[in-house]
Amino acid sequence: MGAEIHDLRDCEVSTAVAREELERLLDDPRFRVTARQRDILKYLAERRFDGYDGNVKAYAIALDVLGRPSGFDAANDPIVRIEISRLRSGLHAYYEAFGTDREISIHIPKGMYIALFPKNPPPLEPDDAGEDEVLAGDAGSDVCNAEGPPKEDRVLTGSRPRWKPALAVAIGACLLAGGGLAVFPASPVLTVRPTVYVSMEGMDAGMRGEASVTRDMLLAAFTQFQTLTVAKATPGLADKAASSSRSYDLDIKYYGDGDDRSIWWQLVDKGSGNLLRAGVERFDISGSSHAAVREEITDRLARRLASGRGAINMVEMQAGNDSDIGNACVIRMEYALDEADPDIARKFQHCLGKTLAAAPDDPDALALMSQGLLAADMPDPTATAKALETAKRAVSLAPLSDRAQIALMNAQFADGRSEAAIQTGNRAIALNPHNPETAANLAIILYSAGYREAGVAMAQDAGRSVDTVPRNAMLVLALEAYRTGDYSEASLLVEQVSSGDFLTGAIRAAALGQLGSEGAGSRLAEIATGVPDFGRTFEQRMAQARLDPQLATDIKLGLVKAGADFKVAAAGPRS
Repeated sequence: MGAEIHDLRDCEVSTAVAREELERLLDDPRFRVTARQRDILKYLAERRFDGYDGNVKAYAIALDVLGRPSGFDAANDPIVRIEISRLRSGLHAYYEAFGTDREISIHIPKGMYIALFPKNPPPLEPDDAGEDEVLAGDAGSDVCNAEGPPKEDRVLTGSRPRWKPALAVAIGACLLAGGGLAVFPASPVLTVRPTVYVSMEGMDAGMRGEASVTRDMLLAAFTQFQTLTVAKATPGLADKAASSSRSYDLDIKYYGDGDDRSIWWQLVDKGSGNLLRAGVERFDISGSSHAAVREEITDRLARRLASGRGAINMVEMQAGNDSDIGNACVIRMEYALDEADPDIARKFQHCLGKTLAAAPDDPDALALMSQGLLAADMPDPTATAKALETAKRAVSLAPLSDRAQIALMNAQFADGRSEAAIQTGNRAIALNPHNPETAANLAIILYSAGYREAGVAMAQDAGRSVDTVPRNAMLVLALEAYRTGDYSEASLLVEQVSSGDFLTGAIRAAALGQLGSEGAGSRLAEIATGVPDFGRTFEQRMAQARLDPQLATDIKLGLVKAGADFKVAAAGPRS
């Protein structure tokens, strides 16, 4: 890839011209990306302007731009990869539509976190292949089509060529005709839940009985998630993992010293023997019974390892291909829903459709299809009815699945049946008390239905012992902080929500408006730009969320302070 990057770098414009293009692009309202993605673009560009010639690390972006804590692990939290992918797509869409008469573009190569400023660039391709896939090309191709400035006046020195799709097709046809090669479309792989072999060993003789009981409790907790197939790592049997699914060894060491307990764990791919994840959990057991200690250990490990954003699912999500259907599609859809990204959700709805065509009675696919039907900005009654029907079918097929119960709960709430949704949510909690997603979804329903204290308590529970607090839990906490007038806390909380949906954006802008922040206007512009009737849209979205009318009015007041004009039909930020 180094030679390919150098090709585009060799035709980059000067730093001064690159700065002008960056400022022009960021000032153009037609460049439709979120403030978070704009910040990433500015960060990458400034690193280049400051003379940094290498690939920026995801860790640096997470800490410096996204405000993630110092313990951020890109392997467990792909937020940087996702935001860069969306930014790359936004750049492609902009230059494809509005950049044909320009002699410069801003380019982020696939698989890299670096901003390039090539002159007369080749046609850019949309970001369909996945963040980590790098397309190969002819390193000797002329990608500049024009003489660049003297090397000493350039921003950098390099990049890679990109094949036009038509050219790739033509080359493929020649190979078929001349070489007798046969090409067949790849069939999607129907993936299933992974198999995890769990062993837990007490490292001291006095700990072995306690470790054995805790292991059995953990196996039961993993089973409640129904996201994986679990088994004890019995010698002679562990190597007989089903070939139809990936399988992992989860090796856990149990240490005890006085009032302290420590759990060391590692997740290993059985096929390759590669170490995938590892961690250490520490527990203070002073004043706690042995039963309470075992329950705390079980709960934390289950959340860390088997939840939607747990270590095992994150490995599964990153291990497969975008074309995979089945379990891979289910867990990716869950991630997209937590990000509240309708575009990504629609992509995986198509994948779920293929899954159901291959396995019509897959309750997980049905549950996520139901939630996907509700992922549109404003789902219509037909979509809501279809979501409710699909969720009911998932529950009938898997009545003990908390996934199916979550889908039914959300569909009932969307249908205006809040009390029924709360009852369903309580059933989901009973089925799996370890799932933070269940608690987060129930929290926002409770809060919206007027049970504010219960909703806040449930949201706090959802954020316990997890690396990434679920979106709905963060929204509940942000709404409560806003309601009680703690606008700084509301702003801090909602900035940690990675989604760009209307409600999240409204709270962001309103909290900054209440604080009199200079950034309130730009946050308002993120949600108001392109909305033909902002006032009516606001009322519709608040009704959809079923927020308390007084809270909706308070948010509206904050938006007015941010610059919104609800009296004008085409309202938006004031100039």
